[in-house]
Amino acid sequence: MTRFLLLPLFLSVLQKLSALESAVDDVAATYKIEGQVIFPESFTAENGKLSPSRVLVNHDFKHVAFVRKDGSFVVSGIPPGSYIIEISNIDYAFEPVRVDITSKGKIRARRLNLLQPSLVSSLPYPLRLNAVHQINYFRPREEWHLADILTNPMVLMMVVPLVLLVILPKLVNANDPEIKKEMTKTMPQMDVPDVSEMLASWFGGNPKKTKRTTTGNKKRQ
Repeated sequence: MTRFLLLPLFLSVLQKLSALESAVDDVAATYKIEGQVIFPESFTAENGKLSPSRVLVNHDFKHVAFVRKDGSFVVSGIPPGSYIIEISNIDYAFEPVRVDITSKGKIRARRLNLLQPSLVSSLPYPLRLNAVHQINYFRPREEWHLADILTNPMVLMMVVPLVLLVILPKLVNANDPEIKKEMTKTMPQMDVPDVSEMLASWFGGNPKKTKRTTTGNKKRQ
């Protein structure tokens, strides 16, 4: 009878022990990610102090760490897996990196390449994250330039014909006799009727047509 009473008690103790062991294993299976944030020397010299920075894991606030004054940081309580580490700073932008933690606690870091995930570019660990560029929140005002006006299509449509009208007559000297001879040879001679003769033929009578003399030079016999 006592055996049947002790059996449930023994089973409950075993369940509690197994749950305690699993909890201990879960706590022991977490690791930490360490690194250093490096700001430009000009930035630290001008401001005299570092701007507040946070370390985010996988773009959320579940695992967050703050950067110390010397630029170092430690993110604790990280289970095995792959994570994206990025620095949140108001003055400078940092390149995110990928950190892989194995079940045995081995940590490897590499560059984050979303276009070619198979391309592995290893990084040293602990991490050393350099600032990529400074963040500009204001857009500089555009300045006035003469080239902007000259390249305007409306201005080109107005200026180009005017330039052609002014420059082309100067390039072509119409008073040159040689040019006149070439123009008379190249241009065909058309027999254009006189306006007065056309009006006279319309309103009455057939006037005698006068013979037109050609502009060409006649040979002397």
